[in-house]
Amino acid sequence: MDIPAPRVRNQFPGRIVGIIRGAEQSEVDVATAAGIFTSVIETRTLDQLGLKAGAMVVAIVKSSDVSLSVP
Repeated sequence: MDIPAPRVRNQFPGRIVGIIRGAEQSEVDVATAAGIFTSVIETRTLDQLGLKAGAMVVAIVKSSDVSLSVP
């Protein structure tokens, strides 16, 4: 099975600026040039990847995972 590579326009390099750790899921805030992205991931994955505040990561956005609201 081929896994398509993400498009460059959907990738945002940045630094983890905050983590809200939960029992099952955690929120990871990533500061990028485009703004702050928040990713909700399993806490087990957070630990397996060794993610910590200050680490450099790439936020990858999939259109099926983006929600919008009007202020």
